[in-house]
Amino acid sequence: MNPTTLPPKIKTGTPPMLIAARIARILVGCVFIFSGLIKLNDPVGTQIKFEEYFEVFAQDIPILHDFFMALVPFTLVMSVLFCAAEIILGVALLASYKPKVTVWLLFFLITFFTFLTFYSAYFDRVTDCGCFGDAIKLKPWTSFGKDIVLTVLILFIIGHRNRLRSRKTGWLVALTTVLTLGLGIYAVQFLPPIDMLPYAVGKSIPAGMKPSEPLRYRYVMEKDGKKEEFDAYPTDKAYTFKEMVLVNEKAKPKITDYRVWNDEGDFTEQTFEGNKLFIIVKDTKDIDAGSLPAIRSLVEGLKGSTVSAYILTSTNDDDIKAFQKEYQLTTLPYYKADATVLKTIMRSNPGTWLMSNGVVKGKWHYNTTPGAEEVIQRVK
Repeated sequence: MNPTTLPPKIKTGTPPMLIAARIARILVGCVFIFSGLIKLNDPVGTQIKFEEYFEVFAQDIPILHDFFMALVPFTLVMSVLFCAAEIILGVALLASYKPKVTVWLLFFLITFFTFLTFYSAYFDRVTDCGCFGDAIKLKPWTSFGKDIVLTVLILFIIGHRNRLRSRKTGWLVALTTVLTLGLGIYAVQFLPPIDMLPYAVGKSIPAGMKPSEPLRYRYVMEKDGKKEEFDAYPTDKAYTFKEMVLVNEKAKPKITDYRVWNDEGDFTEQTFEGNKLFIIVKDTKDIDAGSLPAIRSLVEGLKGSTVSAYILTSTNDDDIKAFQKEYQLTTLPYYKADATVLKTIMRSNPGTWLMSNGVVKGKWHYNTTPGAEEVIQRVK
């Protein structure tokens, strides 16, 4: 056979750019699923972040103040839908379900998140975007950098979208949709399945208020126009102090703002003494009134036991006294705490929080208010 008539060689193997697109697809899909799962575990936490953003936008853009404030009542629904969308689109991308549509939806989603993180970083507003819920705390510029990387990866996938084959995996995406929405609704109607907050059951509040090790600082000083760092404050008075930098930042206390008080003074240390059940009332105007009979029954059942019951609230005196009178809880003393702290402690309004010698023994959503016997058993 004449060599010139031989058929051309068939190229084998996968093109490098297609391999890169597949790797990008896996990375993006996994990050979105991971992020969505963590946030959907606690959609009320994401709701709080949305509220913070809309309130900030309302202040910073006065002409749209009413528009942004009108969105606040819908933040919980938005939270569940956005978190679920991250998981659903991540699964769809990994399963190659309609990849052309999926990747564009991911692009619009990451564009929205990138705007939020940029706004947080550049204007120093909402300094924790809640990108990974309360599991992983990222600084604003770190969050923005993460979103930029994801945006680049998604754009790379979009550039190679015609090479991605669509597979018949709609059943998987449909199942994911049902499961994710179910998880979100469960977390709202009860409490996060996995409590990642510093006030979770089993946590010691006094221990969380202390650093895990002695805090160490470095001192940034300036002399003759040159900056130098010292482990100890220099005795040379020629140096000018510039700033103090914490070296072991991870050793910082997990809890920095827990404080309880009333008109007579600070009550924080007393909350760590003995067995105390706190009925947390964040806002008397936005409370599930139907849950109060069960809470009142619980309080009655604890009389004569080792567990003392109190109301912990962030509302004003007039409102809380009216609340006590209306729901026949006037025998309970009430104490004040910061509204943000109460939102962190309890994701429902009202809710019950049990401590024994400063260690959290129980947390209950108003839909699962316990009986007196269960509470007493928890502190034995």
